[in-house]
Amino acid sequence: MSKVPDLAKRLLLGRALSSAQQHEQLLKKRIALPVFASDALSSVAYAPQEILLALGAGGLVMYHYTPWIAAAVVIILLTVVASYRQNVRAYQSGGGDFEVATTNLGGNWGVVVASALLVDYVLTVAVSVSSGVENLGALLKFMQPHEVAVAIVIVVLLTLGNLRGLKEAGVAFAIPTYLFMFAVFGMLAWGLVRLVSGAQLQAETAHYEVRGDEMGIAGFALVFLLLRAFSSGCAALTGVEAISNGVPAFKKPKGENAATTLLALGLVAMTLFGGVTAFAYITDAKFAEPDQGSQLIDPSTGKPVTDADPVIAQVAHTVFSNFTPGFALVTAMTALILFLAANTAFNGFPVLGSVLAQNRYLPRQLHTRGDRLAYSNGIIILATMAGLLIYAYDASVSRLIPLYTVGVFVSFTVSQVGMVRHWNRLLATEPDAAQRRRMRTSRGINAFGATLTGIVLVVVLITKFALGAYIVCIAMPLLFLLMKAIRRHYDRVAAELVPSGEDVALPARNHGIVLVSKIHKPTLRALAYARATRPSTLEAVTVAVDHEESQRLQQEWDALDIPVPLKILDSPYREITRPVLSYVKGVRRKSPRDVVTVFIPEYVVGHWWEHLLHNQSALRLKGRLLFQPGVMVTSVAWQLQSSDRLKGRKEPPGPGSSRRPPRAGTRPGAGSVSDRD
Repeated sequence: MSKVPDLAKRLLLGRALSSAQQHEQLLKKRIALPVFASDALSSVAYAPQEILLALGAGGLVMYHYTPWIAAAVVIILLTVVASYRQNVRAYQSGGGDFEVATTNLGGNWGVVVASALLVDYVLTVAVSVSSGVENLGALLKFMQPHEVAVAIVIVVLLTLGNLRGLKEAGVAFAIPTYLFMFAVFGMLAWGLVRLVSGAQLQAETAHYEVRGDEMGIAGFALVFLLLRAFSSGCAALTGVEAISNGVPAFKKPKGENAATTLLALGLVAMTLFGGVTAFAYITDAKFAEPDQGSQLIDPSTGKPVTDADPVIAQVAHTVFSNFTPGFALVTAMTALILFLAANTAFNGFPVLGSVLAQNRYLPRQLHTRGDRLAYSNGIIILATMAGLLIYAYDASVSRLIPLYTVGVFVSFTVSQVGMVRHWNRLLATEPDAAQRRRMRTSRGINAFGATLTGIVLVVVLITKFALGAYIVCIAMPLLFLLMKAIRRHYDRVAAELVPSGEDVALPARNHGIVLVSKIHKPTLRALAYARATRPSTLEAVTVAVDHEESQRLQQEWDALDIPVPLKILDSPYREITRPVLSYVKGVRRKSPRDVVTVFIPEYVVGHWWEHLLHNQSALRLKGRLLFQPGVMVTSVAWQLQSSDRLKGRKEPPGPGSSRRPPRAGTRPGAGSVSDRD
């Protein structure tokens, strides 16, 4: 690797870390909370808005159901938090829902959960970043025409931050997350003070009318609309499961620290979501989008309103109507926390990808740590997929949200059913009465969680299917089939590579063949090397593409008295590869128990363009010969002068290897730790 790219890499990602420094990357609870909980905390920016958006399809009168919908979402949120506190104590490897489902329900259910989580992590990044850009546009109006470009830039910045390593990303993200919590809690507190003091708080959209496509509905249609609003509000639960995938990143005791962080997440998220929804209801904030079946109408002009700010921005503007810096702080911190909320997925997706790769459901490259001890390949794949989604959906939160929550509730439900099986298995062998009581309590919590999340999953599928959830319902089975195919491939390869006894038996004989095009230094070196290996038989083989050249080659060969017989293969159609393959196969057919070693002289060049001018025949032959059983291919290198420029080049180490030489006085072998499996 040249110095310039390496310097750029070090500037962007920081100095490389050895595997021995991995313990330094573990997180304390106060850092783990913003790292893993920012997704769930940031949902207050769009979950209340999605409830109003769904209810708006039925007209303004449907807004009266907002408190009931929000209360139902809070109940589900607290249930899921209580359930996952049992998960993180019982399973601490980082496999999360995948490990729970695989261990207790079988491999297929584990892959179902994994496919759901992988899809949901990608959507988390796309939705969070898109919503952040939307909120930032409420403060910086000039950004609104460029939302897609801004969103993609934010994804790139998040990728670089995470490639630098978990601890540095956590410290960088902790301050904005806590500032967001301070800003929203401050907004809620100041709003309460103003309400108690008798102030009349009305949002800027309070005097607008809401017209929906389903106004005046009743009966089943009304129930369906309420369920759709409830399923939209359940976006507030996304991100809760990320802590179960990030348990290995906590300091010891990992399980207890993760459970404590999860409880803090639940309480804070419940308060923020409930508070923002309550103030949106109290201030008569409204939000609508024509694509989702509703629109705002200004009664004074009778014209539609298309530039309404996000709901949380409306609430902040109303509460801080007498203090503009407060509005700016809430809006800026909301946008920032939404950008950082994607970090939850950037921490969960690579760890889950590593666990899946270790279990042979994904390529092994996802199990390898990069320079900064982060799972770099998983981070880059997540960023790429999220960027494509943002581009395809024009960074529109309302278009992305229907794809959301399906995957997360699949994993919620399957995981909690798996935990019930987990406790049943332990109860069958646990003699201690006190432990059995605790296990029964945990089982009851998980059973209640499985029931509720299962109901929500059905509601989400029914109400969101036609709005875009069908895409996720297609993507998840495809991902499931892909992972099963990868596992079958790895299993098949492993079965083929198991020693069977005859594999270690020596071949009866070794036939050496040196390929010759002309007599020059590379050919003579290949002949000398082949003779040094002492094969049972050795011969040189050339292909007679041109009869006169072949005759001259034979004459030169005889004149030099080379102690290796030269065999000339006839090629009436001027082919090189096919005659050599036919000859090698003929040797193998005569002696199936023998091996054939083909020695190929090759040039070593120093410029990329020289590869286009040399070694093409050798590459074609090598590619075909490698597929022949019982045939070994040996390249005999001859370095041309142009390769001298690369002799002193410092070779880059592989991923996970130490990038620094051992210091003076260190023990032999220090600095050569490798993370590869």
